[in-house]
Amino acid sequence: MNIEISEVANLPSRFGNFNVKAFKEGEKEHLVVYAKKLDAIPLVRVHSECLTGDAIGSLKCDCRDQLEYALSLIDKEGGMVIYLRQEGRNIGLLNKINAYALQDKGLNTIEANHQLGFAADERTYEVVTYILEYFNIKKINLLTNNPDKMNSIKDIEIVNRVPVIITPNEFNSGYLDTKRDEMGHLL
Repeated sequence: MNIEISEVANLPSRFGNFNVKAFKEGEKEHLVVYAKKLDAIPLVRVHSECLTGDAIGSLKCDCRDQLEYALSLIDKEGGMVIYLRQEGRNIGLLNKINAYALQDKGLNTIEANHQLGFAADERTYEVVTYILEYFNIKKINLLTNNPDKMNSIKDIEIVNRVPVIITPNEFNSGYLDTKRDEMGHLL
């Protein structure tokens, strides 16, 4: 992999005081937010970009809640969030908004992706292994509900899966049901 890596910078936030480092993979620039001290087996959240949820606060998904939960937990227990630039399960912002429009007409998240010519989930996780190896991390406690993430992270031992429990709302309960029932998420 040809990856360009930034310097380390300090990132004080409302969740805690973290270090940050960017990893540029082609056109995608991923961010690692991590505790000042990393344990031998750190808590790790692999989070895919969700502009509408993470930045705007959309209630259609649980992305922002998961990210905020992870950052709060990492502040308390140590570890890192690997923020992957894979908007809309890696179909991009334009296609994600088109998928939202199809969902407004009654399709679920998977049906909308298929209607647009995409798989249910187009994300990849090779860069996660690269990032963890860069930090000399061989074992992690993975903060996830997604079994595909667990199966896609190679050459790193996942000691424990730590669930991310988020309270559904009236706008995302169907989305969460689809993730559980059709994508196998452990909700």
